[in-house]
Amino acid sequence: MILRFTVYSLLIFLASCATQKHVGKKDELKIMSYNIHHANPPSRPDFIDVDAIAKVINNQKPDIVALQEVDVNTRRSGVNEASALAEKTKMNLYFAKAIDHDGGDYGVAILSRYPLSGGVTHKLPTAAGTNGEPRVLATANITVNGKTVIIACTHLDAQRSDTNRLLQINAIVEILGKENNPVILAGDLNSDPGKPVINILDQHFLRTCTQNCGFTIPVEIPKKTIDFIAVKPAGSFSILSHQVIDEKYASDHLPVIASIRLR
Repeated sequence: MILRFTVYSLLIFLASCATQKHVGKKDELKIMSYNIHHANPPSRPDFIDVDAIAKVINNQKPDIVALQEVDVNTRRSGVNEASALAEKTKMNLYFAKAIDHDGGDYGVAILSRYPLSGGVTHKLPTAAGTNGEPRVLATANITVNGKTVIIACTHLDAQRSDTNRLLQINAIVEILGKENNPVILAGDLNSDPGKPVINILDQHFLRTCTQNCGFTIPVEIPKKTIDFIAVKPAGSFSILSHQVIDEKYASDHLPVIASIRLR
């Protein structure tokens, strides 16, 4: 199932596809996955700091950013965080709405130094009776030195039970399994390595780190790894590096960075 664009999402997406030159090493991509907690620093419960999120991104200079927990014109944030971050980082944007929230929209987003095309918001399943918050998978295309690459961003269910996460990761595997081009998937999967959800991911994708990868949450004393970057097919990529960035102010998650090379 595919959610329809809202009018402003379509306008943002069309604007984001404007030609933008990219400067970088041939066939290398630096990917960031970042759950931004709607730009609300944990130490300042009633404050929205989009500039802090933009600073984290600009300091790392990624080519692609997969963002989760993004507010668009909600009352609590008072700003279109997706378009503001695109402007502050000078990156192209695709925003994927998951739910109506607090007078606005809430979901995930892809930022890219490459022009984005073919953006789609895929609705992910939620089991009846679980009261799970609806979740989505955002996909968009970039072209790197003549090669089309699918960028995918998601945020899986956060309930204690794996019920919805298992439905959602299987749906993602099915959706992205239909792609003929290389895929980069990034996001907050709300599950640890070794658990059933990540085991399914590992059957179909190559994670950019599988051992001693660093914890991503909570920021003060991290003890869980739930934010991931993964690629498929494995033979289309070389993993150059993987790092968890020790940034404790801007969000309740630590951002994850991976550098990869297209083969």
